[in-house]
Amino acid sequence: MEPDRLEAAAPADPPATDPITKEDGANAAEQLKKLQAEKQELMETLVRRQADFENYRKRVEKERHHDRHRGVESLIEHLLPVLDAFDRALAESTDSGYLEYRKGFELIRRQLWETLAKQGLVRIDAVGQEFSPHFHHAIEQVETTEHQEGIVVGELQPGYMFHEKVLRPAMVRVASAPQTESARHSPREN
Repeated sequence: MEPDRLEAAAPADPPATDPITKEDGANAAEQLKKLQAEKQELMETLVRRQADFENYRKRVEKERHHDRHRGVESLIEHLLPVLDAFDRALAESTDSGYLEYRKGFELIRRQLWETLAKQGLVRIDAVGQEFSPHFHHAIEQVETTEHQEGIVVGELQPGYMFHEKVLRPAMVRVASAPQTESARHSPREN
């Protein structure tokens, strides 16, 4: 082999690189800090977005539950007159010829009531309780000495609650103290 050829076949020396200067190291450190700050900002954004999504998911689930609850409440409100009709029919039918029909009505009424109660319907106890405008709708005041003033003495229509909310107040008669004879005949003062 010829010496000229050997030189040509030998690998060329790598190009000379400048040694890393302090300025390059400072730039690299600055870029690293920028990248770390950007990464931290992106991580915080990701955490916020995940929290926002979780809050959104919970809100949507709560709204769905509320909508289902309101739908059941609306249905129950429409079924209350049917329940009242069963109660009136059972109270009226005392004729012995209707005993078989009465048993059927009682069974249907009981099934309807059990279904509504499973959904959260509760009847408001009225008779014997102290009158409360939140639970009772006073239709009449009855003068009596048998009961204290303000006590419910009769129920004209039952009231119902649905999941701690009054769906329909009970229509009631409320006891009042008897007026004295002089109070009945004296003119009212303005």
